Amino acid sequence: MSTNTNTSTSTNTPIRIKGFTNEVLSWKPWLDPVDVASATPAQLAALDEMSPQARTSPYFLLLAHQPEMLLQRSIAFNAIMFAPGGMPRAERELGATVESRVNGCVYCASVHAQRFEQLAKRSDVITQVFEEPASAGTTPREKAIVEFSIRLGAEPGKVSADDVRTLKAVGLTELEILDLVHSVALFAWANRLMLNLGEPVFPPVTAAS
Repeated sequence: MSTNTNTSTSTNTPIRIKGFTNEVLSWKPWLDPVDVASATPAQLAALDEMSPQARTSPYFLLLAHQPEMLLQRSIAFNAIMFAPGGMPRAERELGATVESRVNGCVYCASVHAQRFEQLAKRSDVITQVFEEPASAGTTPREKAIVEFSIRLGAEPGKVSADDVRTLKAVGLTELEILDLVHSVALFAWANRLMLNLGEPVFPPVTAAS
């Protein structure tokens, strides 16, 4: 396994650390996905609710076997990750990346690392999250977001008012905290679903030039 410990803020260099990456991965389902050509109107509607690309995604085509579940998942995902206001989208993506890293969901971690990098225009904290989530973060606010994401995912019953006060102390508003809670909770569920339905596929390794 190759390990890249470069802490550059560049978003152009692929990161591979401890089995996690910011590269674009494929995903292989262990069951047959829905065939778009024979999909029902309910299945197609659920796919389209998620995104324009969902009809070509093996993951969403697999979930389309249960269109009502996919529909509700899509509504929740879009509201949590893309709703205007509240926590900046890059920080929601950071919470999702941290949760995916802790849960061992390589595919989800790669997707949301990429989205964080696209929004934040840097990859330094992603390198840190992949290397050691518990100590990741480039600012007190980032460190608090990462630490809270880990704690909420691992021990939700132990999250207390003290954890909320810690987030407020580094500048998070109550609405931003709510967005972070929703992002972490969504991926605490979504990671486990994906991990039980298939596996990530890495791009082929090319010879160094």
